[in-house]
Amino acid sequence: MTPTDKDPAIQAMVWYKEEDWDTLMELFSDSHLLPKSYQEWLLRAEEMKKKVEGGGDLVMKVFIDPETFPAWCREKGRDMDSNARTELAIEMATIQSFGPKT
Repeated sequence: MTPTDKDPAIQAMVWYKEEDWDTLMELFSDSHLLPKSYQEWLLRAEEMKKKVEGGGDLVMKVFIDPETFPAWCREKGRDMDSNARTELAIEMATIQSFGPKT
């Protein structure tokens, strides 16, 4: 291993299912900041995923569920925005990698 080599990190990425897109856009307080269509969002997300993986890291897709995300935000006292989505993705990646906090 050379000094520039590193173990791959796991990066959590917020991900959406096409069938949830419209519902989520109605829920998110900052939906106006996201692309207008799922296809446009997916193109950008796949580009970002390739960039991360090209840098040697691994991507864990964390799907935002319109059924559970509002309750999670209420429990955490969070607005349904990009900060909450990112926090949820990190939390889910941590749980999947290390198990739940006890």
